[in-house]
Amino acid sequence: MIQRFPFKKTLIMGMLFYTVLSCKSNKAEIATPKQPNIIYIMSDDHTTQAFGVYGSRLASLNPTPTLDKIANEGIIFDNCFVTNSICTPSRATIITGQYSQTNGVIDLEGEVATKNQYLPEEIKKLGYQTALVGKWHLTHKPNFDYYNIFTQHHQQGSYFDPYLTESGMHYEPFNESPGYEGKQYKGHSSDIITDISLDWLKNKRDKSKPFFLMHQFKAPHDDFEYAPRYKDYLENIEIPEPESLYNNAGNGSIATRGVNDSLTHIIGSSVSKRNTIRNMGMRIWSDEYTKRNNPNFDTHQADGLSDQEYTHKTYQEYLKRYLRCVKGVDDNVARIIDYLKKEGLYENTIIVYTGDQGFMLGEHDYIDKRWMYDESMRMPFFVRYPNKIKAGTRTDAIINNVDFAPTLIELAGGTAPKKMQGHSFKSILETGKEPKEWQQSTYYRYWMHMAHAHANPAHFGIRTKQYKLIFFYGKYWVDTKDPNAKWNKKSWGNRFTMDTPAAWEFYDLSKDPKEMNNAYKDPKYKNIIADLKEQLIAKRNELNEEDGDKYPHIQKVIDAHWND
Repeated sequence: MIQRFPFKKTLIMGMLFYTVLSCKSNKAEIATPKQPNIIYIMSDDHTTQAFGVYGSRLASLNPTPTLDKIANEGIIFDNCFVTNSICTPSRATIITGQYSQTNGVIDLEGEVATKNQYLPEEIKKLGYQTALVGKWHLTHKPNFDYYNIFTQHHQQGSYFDPYLTESGMHYEPFNESPGYEGKQYKGHSSDIITDISLDWLKNKRDKSKPFFLMHQFKAPHDDFEYAPRYKDYLENIEIPEPESLYNNAGNGSIATRGVNDSLTHIIGSSVSKRNTIRNMGMRIWSDEYTKRNNPNFDTHQADGLSDQEYTHKTYQEYLKRYLRCVKGVDDNVARIIDYLKKEGLYENTIIVYTGDQGFMLGEHDYIDKRWMYDESMRMPFFVRYPNKIKAGTRTDAIINNVDFAPTLIELAGGTAPKKMQGHSFKSILETGKEPKEWQQSTYYRYWMHMAHAHANPAHFGIRTKQYKLIFFYGKYWVDTKDPNAKWNKKSWGNRFTMDTPAAWEFYDLSKDPKEMNNAYKDPKYKNIIADLKEQLIAKRNELNEEDGDKYPHIQKVIDAHWND
């Protein structure tokens, strides 16, 4: 007997079948949006020396296996530079696409109003859902659809058990009073922000939209407090040392050393005992600093050592702590990669990795950043996106952090607004080649004269692929002799109010890549230096970085010493 289905029932079954097919089709479309997802990962003070792919003396330690793999599957930039090597100004430049004097953030007191956070604003216009997790440091409420950021300790956050403020909470940055709203998380900050980013990716984002996630580690910022599981990492390894740790030869000038080296005891925080105000040994061999991370650490290990032995032992402990923080970053990036692969998102996600600036790891006997020397000025930067970027690509094209925002906007399918001063290098990502008229130099300026116990003189300069010219003008950005001058004494923590000598430094990087010989007075470079000065004038004019109207006391120094 033939069983017959009523026409109405057949029609309903057909419609159900079509609906199931349609839902499956829509689900697949949602999972693979036409626009690529973008994850921008940035670590605080992660310098190029602490990677494998940048071939430094530390590369043999294999400090970043996960990050090296990402880099080798995309494009690596060898000449990426920060425009102002200090946390807040660098982050302001990245979020605005503007140089420090234009966006107004020249030091750690700087702020970026929500309406002036142009990068996430432009990305949202392109249909992206935006998120920010981790270190922010720009004071005002983030212009992101979702955020969960460090808010204690002036938004620097704590390495362990940090407080974070999530979108939807009352946002009152820098307020440590009972009115402060935040949530304390237990554990190490690198693990915690990765947990938060993964939770957003899995459970909180709108999966019908492409996403733009800025995932920003606190590590490996000083105080280098690593997760306990890394306490034995590199424990019995001898860390390679830079030659200039013990012999700084012809680096520097009277601006950085003083007449007859009279200022070396205060300028530039050191690994050795050279800087009597701030050196790494003061911190490593102190109970307060060290035992927060390792209660069993013997702080008397350096007692009775000669100066050279003391420097060696201090350097070894300094680098191991730094690299243990880097190891935590690398392992947590691996967790993000695993998620992207598991969810089928890896191939359609642009992965960007960088640090907010470079960092001195004992070179020239310096710690911290701020300097225009390459270890401080150079940023790691690489991008993986197999749909457009050929694996194994490397370029020496000059880019800087003002170029990041225009490039990310163009990668998302947009065009950077004219108020941004940077230039998109999307074509370099996709071809590995510089456009015909691409920039051949980068401008740098550090404003925070003698700030903190690090005590670096204020300076600016220009760097090409072959040469570097630096002018140390040695004055605060305000005239401190003016009784009406308002400047950021509280944030800077200055112990000095003195001017420092003005001087020029010039390095031929093709012959002297470690910047060991200031060749400014060498007559064979006279014409090259004259040309660089002309380029520097043009650059400062183009970028609104001149001082004449706003800072006449600085301009007087420039005029007086321009032809020295």
